[in-house]
Amino acid sequence: MWIKYIFIVAFYFSSSIVLGQTEVDTLSIKNKLQPVSSENIFKTDNYYNWGPSIIKGDDELYHLYYSRWPKKNKFSGWLTHSEIAHAISKKPSGPWQFKEVVLKGTRNDKWDAITAHNPKIKYFEGKYYLYYIATNFGTEKINDEKLYILGTKKILNKERNILRRNMRTGVAVANSLEGPWKRQGKPIIEPSGPITTITVNPAIDQGKDGRYYLIVKGDKPNEKRFIRNQAIAIAEKPTGEFVIQDKPVIDYLDTEDMSLWYDKKRDYFYGVFHAHTYIGMVSSSDGINWEKATEDVLMAKKIPLSDGTLLLPERMERPFIYTENNEPKVLSFSVKKGDESYIVFREIE
Repeated sequence: MWIKYIFIVAFYFSSSIVLGQTEVDTLSIKNKLQPVSSENIFKTDNYYNWGPSIIKGDDELYHLYYSRWPKKNKFSGWLTHSEIAHAISKKPSGPWQFKEVVLKGTRNDKWDAITAHNPKIKYFEGKYYLYYIATNFGTEKINDEKLYILGTKKILNKERNILRRNMRTGVAVANSLEGPWKRQGKPIIEPSGPITTITVNPAIDQGKDGRYYLIVKGDKPNEKRFIRNQAIAIAEKPTGEFVIQDKPVIDYLDTEDMSLWYDKKRDYFYGVFHAHTYIGMVSSSDGINWEKATEDVLMAKKIPLSDGTLLLPERMERPFIYTENNEPKVLSFSVKKGDESYIVFREIE
C-alpha cells in the first residue's frame, strides 16, 4: 500500500515538473511563419547584404542595421571589406530603403582597424548600443592592394588566418539612431572558458535581474575539427566587463550566428541560430543553463514564396527575430544564392 502511494506521489511530482517546464517554454513560432514576397527581400545592386538586426525608433519607423561589402571584393571579402549600413522601413518586414553607412574599419592601429561586421542594435538605459565584430592585422600595416588579395583567399591561408584569429566583439554607443556613434577603445570580451581563439557574432539582452547577457561564438577548445561553441557572458553594464560562464550555451553541435532576446511575458530567454541545414532555437529560464527549445527547429533551408514556389539557398545564416511587445513579429536571415546575397524577412502571424 505504501509503495503504491509513494509511486503515485513520485509520478505526480515528476509529471508536474515536466508540465511546469512545458508551460514555461510556450513560445510557438514555426507554424506562424509566412511565405515571402518581393517586399520581404532586401537586395541592393553591387553589394552583398548580410546580417540583419532591427529596432523600432521614436520616429515610428523601423531601422535595420546590417553588413554589406562590395561585390568587386568577392563574397569572401566580408572579412576585409564589410561595413555596417542602416536602412529604414514602415514595417519590420520591409520593403527597406538604404539610408547610410554608420561604421567601417578604422584603418588605424586600433583593434577594429579592418572591417565592421555582424551588427546587433539594442536600446539600453536611454542609449543605443551597436554591437559589431572587427579585426586587425596585428602591428603590421596593410595596404588596400594586399587587403583585397587577402579578402579573396581561403580561410586556411596563413595571412588571412591572422585576420580571423584577431576577430573580436566591440560596441559603439549613441544617444540617437542618427548617431554620432562613439566606439569603445577595446573589445568588450576576450576568449575564455568554453571558447578559444575568437569572440564574435554577439547577441545580447537584459534580464529581469538588470544584468546583461551576451552570447558570443568561439572555437571549441581541444578540438582538431573546425567546430565552434556558443558561450554566455554576464555583465552589470551594456559595455561590460563581461565574464564568460563555464557552461556553454551550445557545444553539442556546430552552430553560428546566435540572436538572443529575453521574453518578459514568458520570463524566459530565447536564442535562434543556424546549423548549416536549418535555423534552430534554444531557451533558458535563467540565461545561464540552456537547452533545446520546445520548437528546436524553426525552419529548414527551404524558403516558401508567396507564389507557391520554394527558394532553395546555398547558404541561410544570421537569423534574427524582431519582437514587439514581447511577441516575435519577424524572423529575418541572410541568404546566398549564386553571386547574390540578400536579407529575407518572414512575418510571424
